[in-house]
Amino acid sequence: MTVPTMLLVSLVMLFTAFLSGVFGMAGGLILIGVLLALMPLPEAMALHAVTQMASNGWRGLLWYRYVRWSATWAFLVGCTLALVGWTLWRYVPSKPLALLCLGLSPFLTRVLPASLRPNPDSKIQGALYGAACMTLMLLTGVSGPLLDTYFLGGGMDRRQIIATKSVCQVFGHAVKLLYFSTVIDRAAPVDPLMMALAVAASMAGTSLAKPVLDRLTDTQYRVWATRIITVIALYYVAQGLWLLAKPPV
Repeated sequence: MTVPTMLLVSLVMLFTAFLSGVFGMAGGLILIGVLLALMPLPEAMALHAVTQMASNGWRGLLWYRYVRWSATWAFLVGCTLALVGWTLWRYVPSKPLALLCLGLSPFLTRVLPASLRPNPDSKIQGALYGAACMTLMLLTGVSGPLLDTYFLGGGMDRRQIIATKSVCQVFGHAVKLLYFSTVIDRAAPVDPLMMALAVAASMAGTSLAKPVLDRLTDTQYRVWATRIITVIALYYVAQGLWLLAKPPV
């Protein structure tokens, strides 16, 4: 990667970390699109994982006192169980199916009976949603709007949502980094210089977002977060339907 390209990618990482630092979402989706346009998939996924681990890890530290650890551990138990199961099965869905599952998942949670709707305070739901989100992470590279919809349920305020979700996401992206940098046949070691720039840009963007999140009210945060989830989910559904309708080559 040339120096100008590295600087461009670093600026994109700064912006996407800022966006995710305010709303806890959307930044990763934008970043993976840019990286896939610039490099092969294994390298893009590995660098994306490094960036997201740095961004979420630093965000978790900045808001450490707001982490809801009971919700975190329940979610990670579900993630671990799904990881073991998919490691044994190794099923790989078609891309259209994966995109449709990713996009439809938050809409399905909205039509559930009130007693079954996402609630991060429930340990059983935490394990179930952890398993579902890890499944999406392993099959598609991201856990998508389902993770965001889950954490918007219940009574957490915006800081608790951002902090708790960040800790959970570090685990998922660490698994993705391990897979794309060491496990698959075309493993892609991350360039040390680009990795250092990614970590620095992610931490800087996350730090810049902190005062903005402080100024938001919980109502404003939930309204904008719900809108962002809806737009991203519809994008996934549209892309999946387009690929299904596209004539085979």
